[in-house]
Amino acid sequence: MTPAPARALTEPSTTPRLLNSWSATVRPLGLTEHLRHHGPVPRPGRALIEVVEEAGLTGRGGAGFPTGRKLRAVAEQQRRRAVVVANGMESEPLSRKDQMLLATAPHLVLDGTVLAAEAVGADRVHVCVPRTRAAQLDALVTAVDERRAAGLDSVPIRIEALPHGYVTSESTALVHWLNGGPARPTSSPPRTHEKGVRGRPTLVQNVETLAHLALIARHGADWFRQAGTTASPGTTLVTVAGAVHRPGVLETEPGALVGTLLQQAGGPDQPPQAVLLGGFAGTWLSLPHALGLPFSREGLTPHATPGAGVIAALPHDACPLAETARILAYLAANAAQQCGPCLFGLPAVADDYTALAHGHATPDLLDRLRHRIGLLPGRGACRHPDGAARLAASALTTFTDDVDHHLSHGHCHRPTTLSVPPTTRTQEWT
Repeated sequence: MTPAPARALTEPSTTPRLLNSWSATVRPLGLTEHLRHHGPVPRPGRALIEVVEEAGLTGRGGAGFPTGRKLRAVAEQQRRRAVVVANGMESEPLSRKDQMLLATAPHLVLDGTVLAAEAVGADRVHVCVPRTRAAQLDALVTAVDERRAAGLDSVPIRIEALPHGYVTSESTALVHWLNGGPARPTSSPPRTHEKGVRGRPTLVQNVETLAHLALIARHGADWFRQAGTTASPGTTLVTVAGAVHRPGVLETEPGALVGTLLQQAGGPDQPPQAVLLGGFAGTWLSLPHALGLPFSREGLTPHATPGAGVIAALPHDACPLAETARILAYLAANAAQQCGPCLFGLPAVADDYTALAHGHATPDLLDRLRHRIGLLPGRGACRHPDGAARLAASALTTFTDDVDHHLSHGHCHRPTTLSVPPTTRTQEWT
């Protein structure tokens, strides 16, 4: 997928919030303009935790955990001063939402990061972004320099350039790297809110979540709940990719229909055959099934989750099994390689899918594949194998006709179209 377009698309019923300044000016704002547009940064301190709890803000990084509960868990750790980590790694290959937010509203993210630090009593802030995104790094350093010159922040902000890989965005991987180790996930306990960076209680929060927090601090819980649903209030950023005319990032209310979001991104020339919801660790759903579903955690249950906030439309003429095989090969190549499911299970599942997609299936392949997929969830040091298993299982369920055709007739020779990174590169961890 190409980078997000230089404009924000918003669902008609939604006034943009995170992308409000971008919609008004179509350019990122410097600090002075940012404060003029959004107003001064309030200083509620620990009282912000209760406001965030009342607002019902949930994490926008994928897990959807209540943000107020995370803030309170860190604030209640009294042993040592806390640390805040802003997660801007965005390692999901189809997602562009965090990159767009950091490019268009960096000071909103930094406001939220410092407000979170003040709420939990932190004296150290780390903003983690991939070292491969040089322009993003430069822009963030410039923004931090502006704030330092203005004496705006009570807590110093450090921009951290991490190695970029699929699992390096996992919260324990960030903490492990900040502690001097490789950017690989680690098992817990202890959990990061108990013992994270340098052994301190650590809040790890996605950058979109922190930007919402900055707006809640300014406008309050009731304002935040004016958008969205009771269970999923506020707005959210969604990346629409694949077979649409204007792939990019939308700011919308949770609960907007999947079909509406596809149309907001220009829609396809011909109806896609399926959509991938949540990204590479997500779920394939047939088009008729997906179009009427609300894109929210409760709206997609039990079929899927929003995951990284991705909706990818599969073109009508693409081979879904070949697409799935390519994604699984990427996930296998980009695993942490430190537990059985990643070392052996993911490559085996990816190989079986490749054999199925390319007409090399043996009579026992389907039974073996289902068995191997069932062995992946819940056995890894992190949740990476769980996401791969979800993707693999959903393809077998959604594309049953394609599976039967490939087993009976071999390779279908239809094209692959989704943007999947190469699987041959050597992953850097330090």
